[in-house]
Amino acid sequence: MNYHPSMTNKIDGFSVINCAHRRYWDGMVADLWDVACSPDAGGSYVGSDPRLFILLGAQGSAGRRFEVSAEEIHGLPDFSRPAVSFIPAGMPMQTRMQGFHSLRHLDLHFDHESLARRLGDDFDETLLERPRFLLSEQRLIALAELIAAECGTDEPLHDLYGDGLTLALLLAVLQMPPAASQTRGRLAQWQLRRVTDYMTENCIRNIRIEELADLTGLSQSYFSHAFKASTGLPPHQWQMKARIDRVKTLLRNRSLSLTEIAAETGFSDPAHFTRTFRRQTGASPSAWRRVNIT
Repeated sequence: MNYHPSMTNKIDGFSVINCAHRRYWDGMVADLWDVACSPDAGGSYVGSDPRLFILLGAQGSAGRRFEVSAEEIHGLPDFSRPAVSFIPAGMPMQTRMQGFHSLRHLDLHFDHESLARRLGDDFDETLLERPRFLLSEQRLIALAELIAAECGTDEPLHDLYGDGLTLALLLAVLQMPPAASQTRGRLAQWQLRRVTDYMTENCIRNIRIEELADLTGLSQSYFSHAFKASTGLPPHQWQMKARIDRVKTLLRNRSLSLTEIAAETGFSDPAHFTRTFRRQTGASPSAWRRVNIT
């Protein structure tokens, strides 16, 4: 299902030159506009979702003037070059233009809930509360131009392309820090015990991260970091260690063949069993059995 942005606006003096190009990505909507401007065009805008406004190009007389009024803006912004602005949800904006003939701009609307779901515990909601105006760094403009080209083409690429570009632009504008620099906690003792008991009991099958996160009441992203902080191993490596421990227990039973042990511990074939066991222990199952059983 496509996300549809909700926006209230009242505009005057603008007319579309080319048909608007709209693209939907994961929780994002991109609109590319080419508009003609009357001598005294303007409008008021307020959106229920956060958005980026990117001016890609403007044509006008030498004395052109672009007035933007909002509580957070002081003075007149310079719209003489491409720039990216971030506008928080619910922030009212008013514009008045003089001396402009045409504008080319890109609007990117972001669904707050989809963004929070994708970023998990790395998502800091306070970053969406502060507006940022007229950012003109080269990398931001380059990303915006690529998004605009993807909106305007008749032969778009896979959705992941536009999805990645728009998310990258937003994260760069918000200056979101890398996950590694954020403080990560450990699992509580009850969480660690519940998860490790579950993994030990089910170690012979593929356990999904979602299952483990649900046991602790944490998001998948936070759980993965907290588990490694608590054990020194990522979940899949800890599970494999538990699986090999199960194998070692069975190897001590001389009545069981290696083929039977491989089947009982979930390995697809004896070769896979031997290869995995050697990688974990440094010895083949038969060699380990000879050394550890007297």
